[in-house]
Amino acid sequence: MKLTVIGCLGGYPYKGQGTTSFLLQSEGFNLLLDAGSGSLIQLENEISPLALDAVILSHYHPDHIADVGVLQHYWQLFPKTEERPVLPIYGHGEDQENFARLSLPNVSEGHDYLGVEQLNLGPFSVTFMKTIHPVVCYAMRFVENSTGKIFVFTGDSGYLETFVDFARDADLFLADTYLFAGNEKHIAHFTSKEAGEISREAGVKKLVLTHLPQQGDLEQLRLEASQAAKDELPVELAAIGKTFEI
Repeated sequence: MKLTVIGCLGGYPYKGQGTTSFLLQSEGFNLLLDAGSGSLIQLENEISPLALDAVILSHYHPDHIADVGVLQHYWQLFPKTEERPVLPIYGHGEDQENFARLSLPNVSEGHDYLGVEQLNLGPFSVTFMKTIHPVVCYAMRFVENSTGKIFVFTGDSGYLETFVDFARDADLFLADTYLFAGNEKHIAHFTSKEAGEISREAGVKKLVLTHLPQQGDLEQLRLEASQAAKDELPVELAAIGKTFEI
């Protein structure tokens, strides 16, 4: 499977860079993971938004769903040469007001991924873990059925010991790392130190830092995570357009 960074800043877009969104692809299946601010424009550099097979959302903070509405409008208003299917958008049903917005008649249909223990989505099997965040948020563990490769996305979260088991043996661990070392036990986000420590304890093969801060030296952030992982695994920064083969 291939992961392409569509947006990777936390909180708000800054100097032309958008917020959290990723394109996960396998066996011709195109899945948009979160749809932050600016994601629709960047997505067009990779694929047509009409080529999406599904969207999945970790939570309903604006920096993760800002472009859901315009994506729905794209599917609704783009000239049709043939009938197009309804776009499935997967989210959690614990916030019914925001979940209801995922459905637009004849355009998109919301699906509550909490209704099943394991979500079978195209070539992936997906399981979920509730995180610690000011609003309800879920981390996701994707297993590519044909290869057994594992990709784990934290969503947004402060430190939780349960991430060690959830990320166990992940081929790629995509971690919310909005904070520099020294801010541990935050209520909403990992620090670089926590991302590195969890990765090492979980036996992760590669750590990618995302939900990046707008201010500060990002190379320092990466080095702090690498040092916390005791340099036992590669640590990279997410960047728009960057791809990872998993």
